[in-house]
Amino acid sequence: MRQRFKILLRLAIFWMAVMIVARICFLVYNADLTAQLLWTDILKAMLYGLRMDMSMTGYILLLSGLILVVSVFTQRPWIAYVLNSFNILMLAALCVAVVTDLELYHHWGFRLNTTPLFYMSSEAAGSAGKGVIITLVLILLALLTVFIFGYMRIVARPVSKLNPTTRKAAIPLFIVTALMFIPIRGGFSVATMNAGQVYFHKTNNFANHAGINVLWNFLSSLQSDVNLQYPEDYFDRGLTETYFKSLYPANDSTVSVLKTKRPNVILIIVEGFTANVIESLGGRKGITPNFNTLSKEGILFTNFYASGDRTDKGLVSILSGFPAQTQRSIIKFPDKTQKLPYISRKLESLGYKTSFVYGGDADFANYRSFFTYGGFRHITSVDDFDSDYNTSKWGVHDQYLFEQAEKELDTTSLNKPFFKAMLTLSSHEPFDVPLKQIPGDDDASLFLNSCYYTDKSIGDFISYCKKQPWWDNTLIIITADHGHRLPDKIDSRIREKFHTPMLWLGGAIKKDTVITRYGGQTDIANTLLAQLDKPSPDFLFSKDLFGNNTKNFAMYIFIDGYGYLDPEHYIVYDNPGKLYLHQTGVTKEEDTYPARAYVQKLFLDYNSKK
Repeated sequence: MRQRFKILLRLAIFWMAVMIVARICFLVYNADLTAQLLWTDILKAMLYGLRMDMSMTGYILLLSGLILVVSVFTQRPWIAYVLNSFNILMLAALCVAVVTDLELYHHWGFRLNTTPLFYMSSEAAGSAGKGVIITLVLILLALLTVFIFGYMRIVARPVSKLNPTTRKAAIPLFIVTALMFIPIRGGFSVATMNAGQVYFHKTNNFANHAGINVLWNFLSSLQSDVNLQYPEDYFDRGLTETYFKSLYPANDSTVSVLKTKRPNVILIIVEGFTANVIESLGGRKGITPNFNTLSKEGILFTNFYASGDRTDKGLVSILSGFPAQTQRSIIKFPDKTQKLPYISRKLESLGYKTSFVYGGDADFANYRSFFTYGGFRHITSVDDFDSDYNTSKWGVHDQYLFEQAEKELDTTSLNKPFFKAMLTLSSHEPFDVPLKQIPGDDDASLFLNSCYYTDKSIGDFISYCKKQPWWDNTLIIITADHGHRLPDKIDSRIREKFHTPMLWLGGAIKKDTVITRYGGQTDIANTLLAQLDKPSPDFLFSKDLFGNNTKNFAMYIFIDGYGYLDPEHYIVYDNPGKLYLHQTGVTKEEDTYPARAYVQKLFLDYNSKK
């Protein structure tokens, strides 16, 4: 009996050591972020993280203990084989999770969950450069070698020498195994183990994230992914309706900025076009000279924000006026997206010819089903281009995307207005564009160079449009699918990450101006439709940015949290930690109600789309 208890103890010590090493790897790999922490913060991250490490270790010991209980009744060799195989399999799973998480955290700012599974494809794998992939593979091999060697020395040898024991030994062994439910659930408190229990820092979320056990987090998200249902008691129902209505008051009229009520509409959605690279929005100089020039020819929105942090979320927010969600993107669930309103369908009902052009794989992340439900009558994707143009890891570079759009516009029927939407991709990782203007091979320089290339492609396209007979009757809207952490490696939850451009230009614009009112992607729908005298209540989360009575605010959503902005307030809330990362202008609890009402309304509306 003692032999089996010693094996359980060895397993407990071994797995806790492995979890600690995994956390150290996370801190070392993210050295730039770790360097911003005090040594006491690092120590706290390690200590707070032990609680979640114990929970994950408890799961492993629970199954290992049950195998040892069975070994009391049989001395067959397969017992040792099963026990060792299970633990080595878990080690392999942990190593893969750790290594995947190392790089993804750089880009997404949250610990590994099931979200990457949704984007797994050859294109998604192309986001990382060869050097990064080689480094990660070497780290994976090193971790596997060290962990498996350690396991074979510390645990496997005693397991292979299990001696017979009395059957009565099964009782205390089973009791100890059953006690693993204590560390699994995180103790005896009412609340069971959750990510928030390792949060300790009130402003630096990297410190909190460092305490999370990546394997526990991934497995927990697998469970929560089944029949995802958002909480319907996140905020008081009555207050939700009251404050949500205050965010979207009725507009009696709008300022007309167009010369016609039925202009052609070209919507350009630019990959990762953050305000930080646009001089006219306070960003770096020399990166987007064409956009800066065009900003003086049209209507520039200087306080415009992306709803979410991924392309799929941005597409839904722009085309359907539906905000990003805190857990999963609604585009993952076609049964829900078919119940969304669509700008394209609204315009089609007004006589518009609709089409979408994308240089990548339209089947990636359920894009095609979303475009199809949106009523786009013609969808151009990577397979429709000459194979010689498919030179990017994501598909066709932007200059060829715009050339294809020009060809399609040349054949557009002139007896009816058209709505052509397009999505660029060249400014996506790994930023391998066919132009070198910005020196440097670091991530920031490569990103800036790709933005310069995309800006040039946009400038060339607008020059083409200006020469066409339909220019005087055309509105062009340029915006982004989401912001970006580069070039300044900003935190994934602050406003700068979500600050993006929106520019209206074209021959249909009455005059150039600057709009400082706060708005976001979801507002594009009713802002555009109001100019056509057809605003729609179907776009529940969309306001007219030219309306006479429009509330001046913007919301953005990140993984399990949100940000709220208006001229007096800046609020950032993290759900797992139940803490405010920023609270500017908040003098009383009621100041937080509008944002909370918005999120609750979003949850309720999402749940209702069954």
